[in-house]
Amino acid sequence: MTIRLIGFPFSGIVLRVIICLKELGIPYELDPPASYKSLRDEDYKANKHPFAKIPVLFDGDFKITESRAICRYLVSKYQGKYNDTILIPNDVHKAGLVDQFISYEFSYYDPPLSKLLYQEKVVKSLNRDQDPEVIKQAREELAKVLDVFEKLLEGKEYLNGEYSLADIFLCPNSYYVYDAGHSDLWDNRPNVKNWWNRLYNRDAIKKSFEETKSFWENNPKF
Repeated sequence: MTIRLIGFPFSGIVLRVIICLKELGIPYELDPPASYKSLRDEDYKANKHPFAKIPVLFDGDFKITESRAICRYLVSKYQGKYNDTILIPNDVHKAGLVDQFISYEFSYYDPPLSKLLYQEKVVKSLNRDQDPEVIKQAREELAKVLDVFEKLLEGKEYLNGEYSLADIFLCPNSYYVYDAGHSDLWDNRPNVKNWWNRLYNRDAIKKSFEETKSFWENNPKF
């Protein structure tokens, strides 16, 4: 059965799932909703996501929502089936450390990153004025997190040593914020910069962003 992913490929949270699918070599079909407005339809909420959000993944008759939960499901079911890429190690201690970094991402990294993303992408798209104070505070918060990452990445290629699901979770929205004039936050920290460059040179990640660009070009209404 072909996996069906509901979502827009330019969405950072949808990109998490797309990258995970590509890294694990899982065949899938992308099924973008008609519009953001359509997510609020009662049928969508009843049959896809009760909170009117994306992504949603269908694996046959099985449905699961929320990007982090979807990726964990994909790893649990498909890791090792199509290729030898390991995103969560079988070793219980190593797996626990991946979860630790995922928790760091969710608790400390994502909150300031999301504030910057909202100001740089959402506010601008709505033709509203950005809030300089929110941007300033978010940059300061994210800088503190990246200072910690700079130490944690010492002598390592990826957050957990080897590439893992934790790196994927950090990836898409970071790219958008980096590209929106905040690259110095990553580039001014040598270990973070090396990790960043290594991450975005992975084939699955490059292909995911290339497909996102292609979607934008072919669907200007979004």
